[in-house]
Amino acid sequence: MWEVMSYGERPYWDMNNQDVIKAVDEGYRLPPPMDCPVCLHQLMLDCWQRDRTHRPSFIQILNMLDKLIRNPTITLRRTGGERPVVPSLLEPFGQGFVSMWSVEDWLQAIGMDMYRDTITAAGYTSPDSLMTLTHQDLASIGIITPSHQDQILASVQPVLLSHMQQIQEQMQDSMFPV
Repeated sequence: MWEVMSYGERPYWDMNNQDVIKAVDEGYRLPPPMDCPVCLHQLMLDCWQRDRTHRPSFIQILNMLDKLIRNPTITLRRTGGERPVVPSLLEPFGQGFVSMWSVEDWLQAIGMDMYRDTITAAGYTSPDSLMTLTHQDLASIGIITPSHQDQILASVQPVLLSHMQQIQEQMQDSMFPV
């Protein structure tokens, strides 16, 4: 399904078999292809559950696809491209998330925790340290897959904006107490 929705893109890009096995064992799952409906990507994630007893059965998958086909205007309308990935991932954490997040939490939330050691070893250990991160920086520390670089950099921006906004609000509150 992922390959069909990505119009034949190679899953796991330039990762070798051992890297794929390691990444999947560590919890990495493919991100949704561009314009993939959220419900289809969720079905993929359900099918990729580590514990086979948590995966949907063939009949359950068939029923889900049947429901999607019967009501496509409602179920297939929302795609992952309609909203940034990170804010939707932040919602379960509540409003206080940005003030207490770590680089490890952020990488796990965006499905890139396989790079946790690489990024922290390179000195990126706080929200502020991520502000100047570029494609070249990621390549120089060993993250060479372009789509992984794009996903990391795209997810940094909304989190940093929230973090900076929170700092700015704290400064305003201290300068102009109510």
